[in-house]
Amino acid sequence: MILIADDNSDVRRMIRSLLEETDTEVAECADGGAAIAAYDEFSPDWLLMDINMQPVDGLTATRTILEKHPEARVIVISQYQDARTRETALAMGAYAFVGKEDLMSLRDLIRVDIEVRHAVVAE
Repeated sequence: MILIADDNSDVRRMIRSLLEETDTEVAECADGGAAIAAYDEFSPDWLLMDINMQPVDGLTATRTILEKHPEARVIVISQYQDARTRETALAMGAYAFVGKEDLMSLRDLIRVDIEVRHAVVAE
């Protein structure tokens, strides 16, 4: 399962459409607080987290989730692609950082992970 946390429904829809071919269940939420609750409920394989959300921002939610679930794989997705934002997200424990202008790399990252997991199961 993949959980998308972004306050913009158009962005969530675009990410969902990019992931359609992965044949993986996708859930969505619109803020960091909802992402924390959804992670606790679903334990997704991936959490795709926007930064700029209210009332709980994505970095706060990421920190909270990783404190409770250190195995969580969070990919921070943001329109803010400066080095400081990227470094902060990765220092907090994010698995990866993807700019919203480069969502194709997100799809590729998740597709490779799914292919590897399927290959391991098939062995």
